[in-house]
Amino acid sequence: MADNELRLQAFLDQHPDIEIFEIVLPDVCGGLRGKWLTRDKIHKAMAGELKLPMSSLAFDVWGRDAEILVFETGDNDGFCKPDIRTLAIVPWAQRPTAQVVISMMEVSGEPCAYDTRHILQSLMDRFSALGLTPVVASEMEFHLFHDKLDDLGQPVHTQTDCVGGRLAGGQTYGLEMMEGMSGLMHDIRDACVAQGLPIDTLIKESGPSQYEINLYHSPDALVAADQAMMLQRAIKAVTRKHGLRATFMAKPFGHLAGNGMHVHCSLLDGQGNNAFDDGTGKGNALLQHAVAGCLEGMADSMLLFAPNLNSYRRFQHGTYAPLAPCWGYENRTVSIRIPADAPHATRIEHRVAGADANPYLVIAAILSGMLHGIENKLQAPPPLEGNAYELLAPSLPRYWPDALARFESSGFVRDNFGKAFQRVYSVLKRQEMADFDCQVTPLEYDACL
Repeated sequence: MADNELRLQAFLDQHPDIEIFEIVLPDVCGGLRGKWLTRDKIHKAMAGELKLPMSSLAFDVWGRDAEILVFETGDNDGFCKPDIRTLAIVPWAQRPTAQVVISMMEVSGEPCAYDTRHILQSLMDRFSALGLTPVVASEMEFHLFHDKLDDLGQPVHTQTDCVGGRLAGGQTYGLEMMEGMSGLMHDIRDACVAQGLPIDTLIKESGPSQYEINLYHSPDALVAADQAMMLQRAIKAVTRKHGLRATFMAKPFGHLAGNGMHVHCSLLDGQGNNAFDDGTGKGNALLQHAVAGCLEGMADSMLLFAPNLNSYRRFQHGTYAPLAPCWGYENRTVSIRIPADAPHATRIEHRVAGADANPYLVIAAILSGMLHGIENKLQAPPPLEGNAYELLAPSLPRYWPDALARFESSGFVRDNFGKAFQRVYSVLKRQEMADFDCQVTPLEYDACL
């Protein structure tokens, strides 16, 4: 605590103009909750004396709690535990502002069982007991739209063809397209530098108005998840300052490319060497175990990789969104790709999650799969060669209710995330699903009215 106090004071001395501190709590569905504190209250917060209702963690995507969860506990408070590593300025704020990310603790001092940061830390501890350290990086796809919707309530592209009509393609890796958004992209990069976010590359993705920003890998999975969350927040906020709208929605348009969140993960041994490296780039038995575990836990984790109704629109034939658990070397049609690289960089690229998913839960699900395979010494099937869409029948849950039903009954989820989280997340997703079940779409009117 003394070290945290010293680091806080150094930050305050470096930024004497800071007026407000945002206390940021990632909830289970990926929303950001918390409070604004004045500068004179931040010492109390950093000492762990700030409280919030425990229900702040358990909101659905519309920011609503679930009565069944709130009333059975009396909506009790918990203590906020700040992570000094996330202390950073908020460069897009109107007034001088800083932020710090927190986890929730029970009043007893125990970590909240459904706090996603605690869940991820517990998985890291299990790797540590095996003498291994996960190294994680994420790739984040998103769309840039105009702020106003069209007459049908649909988003409006920022990218058009020469005469302003419908686009045939998105100019993948197009430098001219990047140049057209250079002012915004430079401001996003500046914001990331100000917040200590190690962005690696910025590219124009395959869909119209679609882009991708990648984060450099981190040897701390919790830090990697914090950075993914903070990157999304920075992109959205800076884009608003430019009068535009950034979205990580999985499938904004049914006929165009969706937004994925690909996660790269390797393991370090006790000497800091890549534990997957066999000197050939193919990987050793440990890689095979990790892959096998990810494949076995993939269907049970689908609700974490694809948490929303819209998430499942992304899983279509031939769209680079995988439809079955499979793996292969340098193959972008599979769900787990082993990229071609130097042997010391041998790693897994997990390609299932959408960009609308909670980064903490996505990374936790991947680490859970890897642990499951390593601890049980599971054997991976032969790597797939060729087009997975043609060679394999779809076998991952394709619809939201199916994914939820599998998640609720999963022993894999219970063993790795705990009963409390499994129940809280299931209740919130059932609440969301009930709202969607009451909606009648324009297509239904067109077909049946």
